[in-house]
Amino acid sequence: MRFLVTNFEQLGLADSLLRAIRAEGYHTATPIQLQAIPPVIAGRDLMGCAQTGTGKTAAFALPTLHRLSTSGSTAPVNGETPSPTVALEQRQKQRKQHKGRRQRSFPRADRRPIRSLVLAPTRELAAQIGESFQAYGRHTGLRYTVVYGGVGQHPQVKALQNGVDVLVATPGRLLDLMDQGHIDLRHVEILILDEADQMLDMGFIVPLRQIVAAVPKQRQTLMFSATMPPEIRKLAEEWLSDPVHVQVAPIATPAELVEHSVYFVEQRNKTQLLVHYLQKTASTRTLVFARTKHGADKIVKYLDRSGIRAAAIHSNKSQSVRQRTLAAFKSNRPPVLVATDIAARGLDVDNISHVINFELPDVAEVYVHRIGRTGRAGATGVATSFCGRHERDQLRQVERLIRRAINVEQDHPEYKREVVTHDGAEVRDHSAPRGRRGSARPGRPGKSKSRRPARDFAAAGSGTNQGGAPRKRNQRRRKPGGRRNSL
Repeated sequence: MRFLVTNFEQLGLADSLLRAIRAEGYHTATPIQLQAIPPVIAGRDLMGCAQTGTGKTAAFALPTLHRLSTSGSTAPVNGETPSPTVALEQRQKQRKQHKGRRQRSFPRADRRPIRSLVLAPTRELAAQIGESFQAYGRHTGLRYTVVYGGVGQHPQVKALQNGVDVLVATPGRLLDLMDQGHIDLRHVEILILDEADQMLDMGFIVPLRQIVAAVPKQRQTLMFSATMPPEIRKLAEEWLSDPVHVQVAPIATPAELVEHSVYFVEQRNKTQLLVHYLQKTASTRTLVFARTKHGADKIVKYLDRSGIRAAAIHSNKSQSVRQRTLAAFKSNRPPVLVATDIAARGLDVDNISHVINFELPDVAEVYVHRIGRTGRAGATGVATSFCGRHERDQLRQVERLIRRAINVEQDHPEYKREVVTHDGAEVRDHSAPRGRRGSARPGRPGKSKSRRPARDFAAAGSGTNQGGAPRKRNQRRRKPGGRRNSL
Protein backbone atom coordinates (compact mmCIF):
# COMPACT_ATOMS: atom_id res chain seq x y z
CA MET A 1 0.00 0.00 0.00
CA ARG A 2 1.43 3.38 -1.03
CA PHE A 3 1.05 6.56 0.98
CA LEU A 4 1.22 10.14 -0.12
CA VAL A 5 3.43 12.46 1.89
CA THR A 6 1.14 13.82 4.58
CA ASN A 7 1.60 16.68 7.01
CA PHE A 8 0.83 16.13 10.68
CA GLU A 9 -1.78 18.91 10.42
CA GLN A 10 -3.91 16.54 8.32
CA LEU A 11 -4.06 13.87 11.04
CA GLY A 12 -6.36 15.83 13.36
CA LEU A 13 -3.89 16.33 16.22
CA ALA A 14 -4.35 19.07 18.81
CA ASP A 15 -2.64 22.42 18.28
CA SER A 16 -0.47 21.94 21.38
CA LEU A 17 0.97 18.77 19.85
CA LEU A 18 1.51 20.36 16.45
CA ARG A 19 3.54 23.14 18.09
CA ALA A 20 5.78 20.57 19.74
CA ILE A 21 6.14 18.58 16.51
CA ARG A 22 7.24 21.67 14.60
CA ALA A 23 9.72 22.51 17.38
CA GLU A 24 11.23 19.02 16.95
CA GLY A 25 11.70 19.70 13.24
CA TYR A 26 9.18 17.13 11.96
CA HIS A 27 6.86 18.02 9.09
CA THR A 28 5.70 14.80 7.41
CA ALA A 29 4.40 11.61 8.97
CA THR A 30 5.91 8.16 8.40
CA PRO A 31 3.80 5.24 7.12
CA ILE A 32 3.32 3.75 10.59
CA GLN A 33 2.17 7.15 11.89
CA LEU A 34 -0.22 7.62 8.98
CA GLN A 35 -1.86 4.27 9.63
CA ALA A 36 -1.85 4.29 13.44
CA ILE A 37 -2.68 7.84 14.56
CA PRO A 38 -6.24 8.19 13.12
CA PRO A 39 -7.66 4.93 14.57
CA VAL A 40 -5.98 5.51 17.95
CA ILE A 41 -7.50 9.02 18.11
CA ALA A 42 -10.85 7.37 17.36
CA GLY A 43 -10.41 5.11 20.40
CA ARG A 44 -9.74 1.83 18.58
CA ASP A 45 -7.43 -0.89 19.86
CA LEU A 46 -4.41 -1.42 17.63
CA MET A 47 -1.95 -4.20 16.81
CA GLY A 48 1.10 -2.77 15.06
CA CYS A 49 3.97 -4.65 13.43
CA ALA A 50 6.89 -2.28 12.98
CA GLN A 51 10.59 -2.20 13.71
CA THR A 52 12.51 0.42 15.65
CA GLY A 53 13.41 3.42 13.50
CA THR A 54 10.07 3.62 11.66
CA GLY A 55 8.62 6.37 13.87
CA LYS A 56 6.72 3.88 16.00
CA THR A 57 7.03 5.79 19.29
CA ALA A 58 5.39 8.91 17.86
CA ALA A 59 2.72 6.66 16.32
CA PHE A 60 1.40 5.83 19.78
CA ALA A 61 2.64 8.80 21.83
CA LEU A 62 0.99 11.54 19.74
CA PRO A 63 -2.56 10.10 19.65
CA THR A 64 -2.30 9.10 23.31
CA LEU A 65 -1.38 12.66 24.30
CA HIS A 66 -4.16 13.97 22.06
CA ARG A 67 -6.79 11.84 23.79
CA LEU A 68 -5.56 12.64 27.30
CA SER A 69 -5.28 16.38 26.68
CA THR A 70 -8.60 16.84 24.88
CA SER A 71 -10.76 14.83 27.28
CA GLY A 72 -11.21 15.08 31.01
CA SER A 73 -9.98 12.35 33.32
CA THR A 74 -12.62 9.68 33.68
CA ALA A 75 -10.76 7.87 36.46
CA PRO A 76 -13.52 5.26 36.88
CA VAL A 77 -13.44 2.77 39.69
CA ASN A 78 -16.27 0.29 39.21
CA GLY A 79 -18.15 2.95 37.30
CA GLU A 80 -17.82 5.82 39.77
CA THR A 81 -15.20 7.99 41.44
CA PRO A 82 -14.73 6.97 45.10
CA SER A 83 -15.68 9.44 47.79
CA PRO A 84 -13.00 10.66 50.24
CA THR A 85 -14.37 8.29 52.88
CA VAL A 86 -14.21 5.29 50.57
CA ALA A 87 -10.75 6.31 49.40
CA LEU A 88 -9.57 6.47 53.02
CA GLU A 89 -10.97 3.01 53.70
CA GLN A 90 -9.23 1.67 50.63
CA ARG A 91 -5.95 3.18 51.76
CA GLN A 92 -6.28 1.69 55.25
CA LYS A 93 -6.95 -1.68 53.65
CA GLN A 94 -3.77 -1.28 51.59
CA ARG A 95 -1.79 -0.50 54.75
CA LYS A 96 -2.95 -3.77 56.33
CA GLN A 97 -2.11 -5.74 53.19
CA HIS A 98 1.38 -4.23 52.97
CA LYS A 99 2.15 -4.21 56.68
CA GLY A 100 5.80 -5.01 57.31
CA ARG A 101 7.07 -3.81 53.91
CA ARG A 102 10.03 -1.45 54.02
CA GLN A 103 8.07 1.21 52.09
CA ARG A 104 4.71 2.39 53.43
CA SER A 105 3.86 5.26 51.12
CA PHE A 106 0.50 4.75 49.47
CA PRO A 107 -1.33 6.58 46.67
CA ARG A 108 -3.22 9.63 47.78
CA ALA A 109 -6.85 9.85 46.74
CA ASP A 110 -6.46 13.51 45.74
CA ARG A 111 -3.49 13.20 43.38
CA ARG A 112 -3.53 12.75 39.62
CA PRO A 113 -4.35 9.19 38.63
CA ILE A 114 -2.26 7.29 36.11
CA ARG A 115 -4.30 7.50 32.92
CA SER A 116 -1.88 5.89 30.47
CA LEU A 117 0.62 3.10 31.07
CA VAL A 118 3.41 2.27 28.61
CA LEU A 119 5.37 -0.97 29.12
CA ALA A 120 8.84 -1.45 27.59
CA PRO A 121 11.29 -4.36 27.92
CA THR A 122 14.51 -2.45 28.68
CA ARG A 123 15.60 0.57 30.69
CA GLU A 124 17.05 2.33 27.67
CA LEU A 125 13.88 1.96 25.60
CA ALA A 126 11.73 3.09 28.54
CA ALA A 127 13.90 6.19 28.97
CA GLN A 128 13.68 7.00 25.25
CA ILE A 129 9.89 6.64 25.26
CA GLY A 130 9.71 8.91 28.30
CA GLU A 131 11.79 11.53 26.50
CA SER A 132 9.44 11.37 23.52
CA PHE A 133 6.36 11.91 25.68
CA GLN A 134 8.10 14.81 27.39
CA ALA A 135 9.03 16.42 24.05
CA TYR A 136 5.67 15.96 22.31
CA GLY A 137 3.57 16.84 25.35
CA ARG A 138 5.47 19.93 26.54
CA HIS A 139 2.47 22.21 25.84
CA THR A 140 -0.30 19.91 27.09
CA GLY A 141 0.06 20.37 30.84
CA LEU A 142 0.23 16.61 31.35
CA ARG A 143 2.76 14.99 33.68
CA TYR A 144 5.03 12.06 32.83
CA THR A 145 7.54 9.87 34.59
CA VAL A 146 9.59 6.74 33.91
CA VAL A 147 10.29 3.90 36.34
CA TYR A 148 12.81 1.11 35.80
CA GLY A 149 15.20 -1.03 37.80
CA GLY A 150 18.92 -0.71 38.28
CA VAL A 151 18.66 2.65 40.05
CA GLY A 152 17.32 3.85 43.37
CA GLN A 153 13.57 4.04 43.55
CA HIS A 154 13.24 7.12 45.81
CA PRO A 155 13.14 9.74 42.98
CA GLN A 156 10.67 7.58 41.08
CA VAL A 157 8.43 7.21 44.13
CA LYS A 158 8.55 10.96 44.75
CA ALA A 159 7.44 11.66 41.17
CA LEU A 160 4.59 9.18 41.55
CA GLN A 161 3.49 10.82 44.80
CA ASN A 162 3.21 14.15 42.99
CA GLY A 163 0.87 12.52 40.49
CA VAL A 164 1.44 11.60 36.84
CA ASP A 165 -0.81 11.21 33.82
CA VAL A 166 1.50 8.99 31.74
CA LEU A 167 3.70 6.31 33.30
CA VAL A 168 6.40 4.54 31.26
CA ALA A 169 7.78 1.45 33.01
CA THR A 170 9.64 -1.81 32.74
CA PRO A 171 7.60 -4.75 34.09
CA GLY A 172 9.92 -5.70 36.96
CA ARG A 173 10.18 -2.30 38.66
CA LEU A 174 6.49 -1.62 38.02
CA LEU A 175 5.43 -4.77 39.87
CA ASP A 176 7.83 -3.98 42.70
CA LEU A 177 6.33 -0.52 43.20
CA MET A 178 2.82 -1.93 42.90
CA ASP A 179 3.58 -4.45 45.66
CA GLN A 180 4.82 -1.61 47.86
CA GLY A 181 1.62 0.34 47.31
CA HIS A 182 3.12 3.21 45.34
CA ILE A 183 1.25 2.60 42.08
CA ASP A 184 -2.48 2.29 41.45
CA LEU A 185 -3.51 1.20 37.94
CA ARG A 186 -7.27 1.26 38.44
CA HIS A 187 -7.66 4.52 36.47
CA VAL A 188 -5.64 3.54 33.38
CA GLU A 189 -7.49 4.45 30.20
CA ILE A 190 -4.80 3.59 27.61
CA LEU A 191 -2.45 0.60 27.92
CA ILE A 192 0.50 0.41 25.51
CA LEU A 193 2.86 -2.55 25.13
CA ASP A 194 5.96 -1.73 23.08
CA GLU A 195 8.35 -4.40 21.74
CA ALA A 196 5.96 -7.09 22.94
CA ASP A 197 7.93 -9.90 21.29
CA GLN A 198 11.09 -8.95 23.17
CA MET A 199 9.24 -8.85 26.49
CA LEU A 200 8.16 -12.43 25.84
CA ASP A 201 11.73 -13.41 24.90
CA MET A 202 12.95 -11.95 28.20
CA GLY A 203 10.47 -14.05 30.19
CA PHE A 204 8.04 -11.27 31.13
CA ILE A 205 4.86 -13.17 30.28
CA VAL A 206 3.86 -13.77 33.93
CA PRO A 207 4.56 -10.16 35.03
CA LEU A 208 2.67 -8.90 31.99
CA ARG A 209 -0.37 -10.96 32.90
CA GLN A 210 -0.26 -9.62 36.45
CA ILE A 211 -0.04 -6.03 35.21
CA VAL A 212 -2.83 -6.42 32.65
CA ALA A 213 -5.05 -7.96 35.35
CA ALA A 214 -4.55 -4.79 37.46
CA VAL A 215 -5.70 -2.50 34.63
CA PRO A 216 -9.44 -1.88 34.01
CA LYS A 217 -11.00 -4.10 31.37
CA GLN A 218 -12.69 -1.06 29.86
CA ARG A 219 -9.61 0.49 28.29
CA GLN A 220 -7.88 1.15 24.98
CA THR A 221 -4.97 -1.22 24.29
CA LEU A 222 -2.15 -0.70 21.81
CA MET A 223 0.40 -3.44 21.14
CA PHE A 224 3.51 -3.10 18.98
CA SER A 225 5.88 -5.88 17.97
CA ALA A 226 8.71 -6.23 15.45
CA THR A 227 7.72 -9.85 14.73
CA MET A 228 4.44 -11.71 14.90
CA PRO A 229 5.07 -15.17 16.39
CA PRO A 230 2.06 -17.27 17.44
CA GLU A 231 2.47 -16.22 21.09
CA ILE A 232 2.03 -12.54 20.18
CA ARG A 233 -1.04 -13.30 18.07
CA LYS A 234 -2.57 -15.22 20.96
CA LEU A 235 -1.96 -12.37 23.42
CA ALA A 236 -3.41 -9.87 20.94
CA GLU A 237 -6.59 -11.94 20.73
CA GLU A 238 -6.74 -12.10 24.53
CA TRP A 239 -5.96 -8.49 25.43
CA LEU A 240 -7.22 -6.47 22.45
CA SER A 241 -10.82 -5.88 21.44
CA ASP A 242 -11.55 -5.75 17.70
CA PRO A 243 -8.15 -4.20 16.96
CA VAL A 244 -6.98 -2.38 13.85
CA HIS A 245 -3.98 -4.21 12.37
CA VAL A 246 -1.14 -2.04 11.08
CA GLN A 247 1.94 -3.36 9.31
CA VAL A 248 4.31 -0.99 7.55
CA ALA A 249 6.58 -3.64 6.02
CA PRO A 250 6.63 -7.41 5.59
CA ILE A 251 7.54 -9.20 8.80
CA ALA A 252 11.31 -9.51 9.31
CA THR A 253 12.21 -7.65 6.10
CA PRO A 254 15.65 -6.00 6.30
CA ALA A 255 16.24 -2.39 5.37
CA GLU A 256 16.43 -1.92 1.61
CA LEU A 257 19.43 0.41 1.86
CA VAL A 258 21.64 -1.95 3.90
CA GLU A 259 24.61 -3.60 2.19
CA HIS A 260 25.16 -7.16 3.46
CA SER A 261 28.47 -9.04 3.58
CA VAL A 262 29.98 -12.00 5.42
CA TYR A 263 33.47 -13.20 6.33
CA PHE A 264 34.09 -16.93 6.78
CA VAL A 265 36.49 -17.08 9.71
CA GLU A 266 37.40 -19.43 12.52
CA GLN A 267 36.03 -18.42 15.91
CA ARG A 268 39.51 -17.97 17.41
CA ASN A 269 40.41 -15.46 14.68
CA LYS A 270 37.36 -13.23 14.93
CA THR A 271 38.92 -10.64 17.25
CA GLN A 272 41.87 -10.16 14.87
CA LEU A 273 39.46 -9.81 11.96
CA LEU A 274 37.41 -7.26 13.91
CA VAL A 275 40.49 -5.10 14.56
CA HIS A 276 41.51 -5.39 10.89
CA TYR A 277 38.00 -4.45 9.71
CA LEU A 278 37.66 -1.46 12.05
CA GLN A 279 41.08 -0.11 11.13
CA LYS A 280 40.52 -0.22 7.38
CA THR A 281 36.85 0.87 7.33
CA ALA A 282 35.70 4.48 7.46
CA SER A 283 32.60 4.71 9.65
CA THR A 284 30.57 7.15 11.74
CA ARG A 285 29.22 4.85 14.43
CA THR A 286 29.82 1.11 14.63
CA LEU A 287 27.67 -1.30 16.64
CA VAL A 288 29.06 -4.81 17.30
CA PHE A 289 26.72 -7.58 18.45
CA ALA A 290 28.06 -10.26 20.79
CA ARG A 291 26.24 -13.40 21.89
CA THR A 292 27.01 -13.13 25.63
CA LYS A 293 27.79 -10.46 28.21
CA HIS A 294 31.15 -12.04 28.99
CA GLY A 295 31.96 -12.17 25.29
CA ALA A 296 31.14 -8.47 24.90
CA ASP A 297 33.54 -7.57 27.71
CA LYS A 298 36.31 -9.70 26.17
CA ILE A 299 35.87 -7.98 22.80
CA VAL A 300 36.14 -4.55 24.41
CA LYS A 301 39.35 -5.50 26.24
CA TYR A 302 40.91 -6.80 23.01
CA LEU A 303 39.96 -3.66 21.09
CA ASP A 304 41.36 -1.44 23.83
CA ARG A 305 44.68 -3.32 23.71
CA SER A 306 44.68 -2.79 19.95
CA GLY A 307 44.26 0.98 20.30
CA ILE A 308 40.56 1.13 19.38
CA ARG A 309 38.17 2.95 21.72
CA ALA A 310 35.34 0.61 22.64
CA ALA A 311 32.64 0.24 25.28
CA ALA A 312 30.25 -2.56 26.21
CA ILE A 313 26.60 -2.32 27.12
CA HIS A 314 24.66 -5.24 28.58
CA SER A 315 22.39 -6.12 31.48
CA ASN A 316 25.24 -6.71 33.95
CA LYS A 317 26.24 -3.05 33.70
CA SER A 318 24.70 -0.63 36.19
CA GLN A 319 22.16 1.81 34.87
CA SER A 320 24.47 4.79 35.38
CA VAL A 321 27.24 3.06 33.41
CA ARG A 322 24.83 2.14 30.63
CA GLN A 323 23.61 5.73 30.39
CA ARG A 324 27.16 7.09 30.24
CA THR A 325 28.10 4.51 27.61
CA LEU A 326 25.09 5.38 25.48
CA ALA A 327 25.81 9.11 25.84
CA ALA A 328 29.40 8.52 24.71
CA PHE A 329 28.14 6.53 21.71
CA LYS A 330 25.92 9.48 20.74
CA SER A 331 28.77 11.99 21.11
CA ASN A 332 30.93 13.54 18.39
CA ARG A 333 33.71 11.02 19.10
CA PRO A 334 31.84 7.78 19.62
CA PRO A 335 33.55 4.58 20.71
CA VAL A 336 32.79 1.27 19.08
CA LEU A 337 29.76 -0.03 20.98
CA VAL A 338 29.70 -3.77 21.75
CA ALA A 339 26.26 -4.93 22.86
CA THR A 340 24.17 -7.99 23.48
CA ASP A 341 20.80 -8.37 21.78
CA ILE A 342 18.78 -7.62 24.91
CA ALA A 343 20.66 -4.39 25.61
CA ALA A 344 20.63 -3.14 22.02
CA ARG A 345 17.00 -3.91 21.15
CA GLY A 346 15.10 -0.67 20.87
CA LEU A 347 18.11 1.67 21.02
CA ASP A 348 17.38 4.79 19.01
CA VAL A 349 20.74 6.20 17.89
CA ASP A 350 21.15 8.13 14.65
CA ASN A 351 23.95 7.77 12.10
CA ILE A 352 24.99 4.18 12.85
CA SER A 353 26.84 3.41 9.63
CA HIS A 354 28.04 -0.14 10.38
CA VAL A 355 26.57 -3.12 12.23
CA ILE A 356 28.87 -6.11 12.81
CA ASN A 357 27.54 -9.51 13.80
CA PHE A 358 30.55 -10.84 15.68
CA GLU A 359 28.50 -14.01 16.11
CA LEU A 360 25.44 -14.88 14.07
CA PRO A 361 22.21 -15.19 16.07
CA ASP A 362 20.49 -18.54 16.53
CA VAL A 363 17.18 -17.10 15.27
CA ALA A 364 17.24 -15.55 11.82
CA GLU A 365 14.70 -12.84 12.73
CA VAL A 366 17.17 -11.46 15.27
CA TYR A 367 19.53 -10.68 12.38
CA VAL A 368 16.90 -8.35 10.97
CA HIS A 369 16.52 -6.57 14.32
CA ARG A 370 20.27 -6.10 14.53
CA ILE A 371 20.77 -4.63 11.09
CA GLY A 372 17.75 -2.41 11.62
CA ARG A 373 20.03 -0.13 13.66
CA THR A 374 21.60 1.10 10.39
CA GLY A 375 20.14 2.20 7.08
CA ARG A 376 17.52 4.37 8.77
CA ALA A 377 15.74 7.55 7.68
CA GLY A 378 16.87 7.14 4.07
CA ALA A 379 20.56 6.68 4.92
CA THR A 380 22.62 3.77 3.65
CA GLY A 381 24.22 1.27 6.00
CA VAL A 382 26.54 -1.72 6.09
CA ALA A 383 25.87 -5.02 7.86
CA THR A 384 28.85 -7.38 8.16
CA SER A 385 28.80 -10.84 9.72
CA PHE A 386 31.64 -13.06 10.96
CA CYS A 387 30.61 -16.65 10.25
CA GLY A 388 32.44 -19.49 11.95
CA ARG A 389 32.41 -23.09 10.83
CA HIS A 390 29.63 -23.94 13.28
CA GLU A 391 27.48 -20.99 12.14
CA ARG A 392 26.89 -21.99 8.52
CA ASP A 393 23.34 -23.18 9.27
CA GLN A 394 22.43 -19.82 10.83
CA LEU A 395 23.80 -18.05 7.76
CA ARG A 396 21.66 -20.16 5.44
CA GLN A 397 18.58 -19.38 7.57
CA VAL A 398 19.33 -15.66 7.34
CA GLU A 399 19.72 -15.83 3.55
CA ARG A 400 16.41 -17.67 3.22
CA LEU A 401 14.70 -15.09 5.41
CA ILE A 402 16.01 -12.02 3.58
CA ARG A 403 15.69 -13.81 0.22
CA ARG A 404 19.15 -12.94 -1.03
CA ALA A 405 22.65 -14.40 -1.08
CA ILE A 406 25.05 -12.46 1.10
CA ASN A 407 28.29 -11.36 -0.53
CA VAL A 408 31.40 -13.17 0.78
CA GLU A 409 34.37 -10.93 1.62
CA GLN A 410 37.94 -12.12 1.07
CA ASP A 411 39.95 -9.26 2.62
CA HIS A 412 41.34 -11.17 5.61
CA PRO A 413 44.34 -10.17 7.73
CA GLU A 414 47.29 -12.48 8.35
CA TYR A 415 46.05 -14.38 11.37
CA LYS A 416 48.43 -15.20 14.21
CA ARG A 417 48.14 -17.69 17.01
CA GLU A 418 47.94 -15.83 20.30
CA VAL A 419 48.90 -16.88 23.80
CA VAL A 420 48.10 -14.20 26.35
CA THR A 421 49.74 -14.16 29.77
CA HIS A 422 47.79 -14.00 33.02
CA ASP A 423 47.95 -10.19 32.99
CA GLY A 424 46.85 -9.95 29.35
CA ALA A 425 50.07 -8.20 28.29
CA GLU A 426 52.09 -10.75 26.30
CA VAL A 427 51.14 -12.08 22.88
CA ARG A 428 53.22 -14.71 21.07
CA ASP A 429 53.15 -16.13 17.59
CA HIS A 430 52.88 -19.91 17.40
CA SER A 431 51.57 -20.00 13.86
CA ALA A 432 54.39 -22.04 12.29
CA PRO A 433 53.15 -24.85 10.03
CA ARG A 434 52.79 -28.37 11.29
CA GLY A 435 55.88 -30.54 11.07
CA ARG A 436 57.63 -33.42 12.73
CA ARG A 437 57.92 -33.86 16.47
CA GLY A 438 60.36 -31.02 17.00
CA SER A 439 58.29 -28.37 15.16
CA ALA A 440 55.57 -26.11 16.54
CA ARG A 441 51.97 -27.23 16.60
CA PRO A 442 48.87 -25.00 16.63
CA GLY A 443 48.03 -23.89 20.14
CA ARG A 444 51.18 -25.25 21.87
CA PRO A 445 54.93 -24.50 21.76
CA GLY A 446 57.30 -26.67 19.80
CA LYS A 447 58.94 -29.54 21.69
CA SER A 448 62.71 -29.45 22.02
CA LYS A 449 65.45 -30.92 24.16
CA SER A 450 65.77 -27.68 26.07
CA ARG A 451 63.51 -27.33 29.12
CA ARG A 452 63.41 -23.53 28.97
CA PRO A 453 60.59 -23.16 26.39
CA ALA A 454 58.42 -25.51 28.45
CA ARG A 455 59.02 -23.43 31.59
CA ASP A 456 58.22 -20.21 29.69
CA PHE A 457 54.94 -21.67 28.44
CA ALA A 458 54.14 -22.87 31.95
CA ALA A 459 54.51 -19.30 33.19
CA ALA A 460 51.80 -18.31 30.73
CA GLY A 461 49.30 -20.51 32.55
CA SER A 462 49.90 -24.06 31.32
CA GLY A 463 51.60 -26.77 33.34
CA THR A 464 51.35 -24.93 36.67
CA ASN A 465 49.52 -25.61 39.86
CA GLN A 466 47.20 -23.05 41.44
CA GLY A 467 50.10 -21.24 43.05
CA GLY A 468 51.83 -20.70 39.71
CA ALA A 469 54.80 -23.06 40.40
CA PRO A 470 55.66 -25.91 37.99
CA ARG A 471 54.08 -29.25 38.84
CA LYS A 472 56.25 -31.75 40.65
CA ARG A 473 57.37 -34.80 38.74
CA ASN A 474 55.44 -37.26 40.92
CA GLN A 475 52.20 -35.37 40.28
CA ARG A 476 52.19 -36.66 36.72
CA ARG A 477 53.21 -40.23 37.58
CA ARG A 478 50.35 -42.70 37.74
CA LYS A 479 50.04 -45.93 39.67
CA PRO A 480 48.92 -49.13 37.98
CA GLY A 481 45.21 -48.79 37.44
CA GLY A 482 45.34 -45.16 36.38
CA ARG A 483 45.18 -43.42 39.80
CA ARG A 484 47.47 -40.52 40.66
CA ASN A 485 49.88 -40.75 43.54
CA SER A 486 48.51 -38.99 46.58
CA LEU A 487 50.75 -36.34 48.10
